[in-house]
Amino acid sequence: MNQHIEIEFKNLLSEKEFRQLIEYFHLGAPNFKTQKNHYFDTLGFNLKNLDSALRIREKNGRYELTLKQPATEGLLETNQDISEGTAYAFLNHNTFPDGEIQHLILECGIDPKDITCFGTLKTDRLEFPYKEGLLVLDHSSYLNQEDFELEYEVTDAKAGEKNFLSLLETLQIPVRETENKVKRFYRAKFQE
Repeated sequence: MNQHIEIEFKNLLSEKEFRQLIEYFHLGAPNFKTQKNHYFDTLGFNLKNLDSALRIREKNGRYELTLKQPATEGLLETNQDISEGTAYAFLNHNTFPDGEIQHLILECGIDPKDITCFGTLKTDRLEFPYKEGLLVLDHSSYLNQEDFELEYEVTDAKAGEKNFLSLLETLQIPVRETENKVKRFYRAKFQE
């Protein structure tokens, strides 16, 4: 089982601010990689009600099932590699993949058979080391919407926050309260 604590800082960006960051770090379009996140929950949102989220990430021909759960600091992220066939069965026939994540779902009191896919978010992502963390630029599209986001993944929350806020200040980008992608996805889905 692959588990780690995820500590990250996020800030939504305007398209102009997104382009400004690309120029500031001397990056270009060839550096971006495309990935798709397929989001799952029960019809009653049992996972959301536990402040948890479940997804399959499709990237570079690989598929990874991820369960995010609250932790003392950040989120506990459990990842499980799955095959394309297993991903297809889950996406199209609600056949939950065997393994550790299935056991964790059962421990939450949720029947894996009740979990269904709510849709897909596509992201063009660029990530690179920055100070003591990983800086991520995302351009996401989902449900006839798009957004731009800056993320900073770190292991030390205090130092990470300082570096993140300093970068925003340097580029004169306002700090914006930013929900995670799954929350933005569901907000858009149920405004349809």
